[in-house]
Amino acid sequence: MRLRPYKKCDDKYIINWFDDEKKFQMWSAGDYNYPLNQEQLQKHRQRFEENENAWLLSMLDEDGIPVGHVAIKNVNYKRNTAYIGFIVVDPQKRGKGYGKELVNLITRYIFEILKIDEVTLYVYDQNPIAKKCYESVGFKQTTIEKAQFEYKNEKWDRYLMIKNKEY
Repeated sequence: MRLRPYKKCDDKYIINWFDDEKKFQMWSAGDYNYPLNQEQLQKHRQRFEENENAWLLSMLDEDGIPVGHVAIKNVNYKRNTAYIGFIVVDPQKRGKGYGKELVNLITRYIFEILKIDEVTLYVYDQNPIAKKCYESVGFKQTTIEKAQFEYKNEKWDRYLMIKNKEY
């Protein structure tokens, strides 16, 4: 697997990765409307392109086909921190270690290329598979924020998770 900057041509892949509104909301945290479309992704890319402390990346398989997506944002070079989010893997590839590989690649990129010492992310309590994935690559839960997001009649808690660079 490898990472490269997210490109407009990746839109056609990510649009097809969401066939369930609840999973979509876990990914988008209400920033986008279901179903995802080209216009929303264009705004997504533009928002990140205009932010000097944020990037979108795609994970490619051995054939160069996008199989994952992730965002780095809130990079703070003085505090040596960064946040990752919008993490998603092609549903056809789930359960095969691709999510773990994506999170490993992105944290290595942040630690080794950006020279950042701490990475944070949020995950909803409704997404225990993702939480387990993040824990398996060294993220630790630090806090829980109660009723942080409302989806239909549900109130979701979210966990703040942190991984520090190992020296």
